[in-house]
Amino acid sequence: MTNNASPDGTVELAVAFAALSNPSRIDILRHISRCGHCGCKDITAVLPLAQSTISQHLKVLVQAGLIHMETEPPRSRYQINENLVRSLSDTTSNFLDSCCRGDSC
Repeated sequence: MTNNASPDGTVELAVAFAALSNPSRIDILRHISRCGHCGCKDITAVLPLAQSTISQHLKVLVQAGLIHMETEPPRSRYQINENLVRSLSDTTSNFLDSCCRGDSC
C-alpha cells in the first residue's frame, strides 16, 4: 500500500477502490477469501482468465495491500489482508454514513 497514509483513511480508500475497479480483481479477492489462501493456479482453475492475466491482477492487489503474498518455492500463496479489509470496511461505512447525513458538505 502507499506510504501516504491519511488520518481519515482517504488515501487508503482511494488506493483500494482503484485496485478494486476491475471486476476480475473483485472475483479474485472473493476467491482468495473463500479459500483462506491459494496460489495463482488455484485461481486460474476457477476463473476464465489466463494465468498471466491473473498474475497481473494479483500484483495490483498486492501493491494495494489488499492481499499478502508468501513465497513457498516453487509457488507463491496469496492471502487476504484481513486487517486492511476490516479497516476499509469501517472507513467506507463511516464515509457513506457522513454523506447520507450531509456532514461532507
